[in-house]
Amino acid sequence: MINTKLLGLYSEDILPLLAKYGMNVIKSGWADVVITYGGDGTLLVAEREFPEIPKFPIRDTRTAPLCSFHSVEGLIKSFVEGKLEQSPMIKISAKCQNKELVAINDIFVHNCQRVMAIRYSVIIDNELYIREAASDSFGVATPHGSTAYFKSITGTTFKVGIGMAFSNSREREDHIIISDSSTIQVKILRGPAIMVADNCNDIVSLNEGDDITISKYPKTTVAYGLKEFMCLDCRKLRHKKV
Repeated sequence: MINTKLLGLYSEDILPLLAKYGMNVIKSGWADVVITYGGDGTLLVAEREFPEIPKFPIRDTRTAPLCSFHSVEGLIKSFVEGKLEQSPMIKISAKCQNKELVAINDIFVHNCQRVMAIRYSVIIDNELYIREAASDSFGVATPHGSTAYFKSITGTTFKVGIGMAFSNSREREDHIIISDSSTIQVKILRGPAIMVADNCNDIVSLNEGDDITISKYPKTTVAYGLKEFMCLDCRKLRHKKV
């Protein structure tokens, strides 16, 4: 019997399938896996609530139809039979003011005053990269997170390393991809600004003089069936024009 925690708005839809394949849904105690039945946001929430437990993300078919190669039952069956690939997902952290935010997708700093850009300097691995940038926001993303806000800013994604994107940059700075062993240091030269991670409600307020250190988090998370979850054919169906 596989003990699992289950998250998702319509997660009750798959309870009969989980029972069919010998998966026991528990409310408390240690589980072998956390199944997230939904989208990327559900996966992000699950990682914050259960960071030490592997994740098995499945698209919610009420809002995200699956392609002909995938089905919810087929994915669950493959998991139980040990056929789904395990993928380590790196995380990143941002430290400032004795606070730390951790993300699977990305960490972003946004301006508070919409009519005024934030200004900041960027140092990468102790070398000055930008003396004074001005933009609406900037962020650092993981490869997984590069398909989200990072892509909407840059129009691109990446497979390895970490990426930094600049939204509406005065310098027309687009983005950079660096090693995930690198450390990014940012000093706020003009605020106010806020710092957020993924879809977490925790917000760090920033002001002139604040220093932010962003780097790879020492722990990773394990996801089963990530390639199937990120299937391009399934994605096309989700974004198909009616």
